[in-house]
Amino acid sequence: MHVCVLTVELHLPMASSLKAKRSVVQSIVRTLDGWTSVAAAEVDRLDSWQRTTIGVTVISGAAGRAGDVADRVERHVWAQPDVTVLSIERNWWEQP
Repeated sequence: MHVCVLTVELHLPMASSLKAKRSVVQSIVRTLDGWTSVAAAEVDRLDSWQRTTIGVTVISGAAGRAGDVADRVERHVWAQPDVTVLSIERNWWEQP
C-alpha cells in the first residue's frame, strides 16, 4: 500500500468573510473528495478569512498510480481561479 499525503497552503485574496472563504474551500474539497482513492479536508487556519490548509490523502496499491493521482490533485488546485497556491508539500508512506 502506498499513501501520499499532500499539505496544500492557500491564500484566498478575494475572501472578505469566513462564509466566502468556505464556499471556495468546500468546492475544492468536495471535488477532490469525490475522486477515487482520494480524501480531502480543510485541516488548519479554519478561522482565517484569507488563508487555509487543505490535507489530501491518496492511497493506492501502486506507487506510480498514487503519484499520478497526486499530480492530478496538484493540477486541480493550481487551476482554481480564486486561490493563490502558497505551497504544496508531499509526504509518502509505504507499507509492504
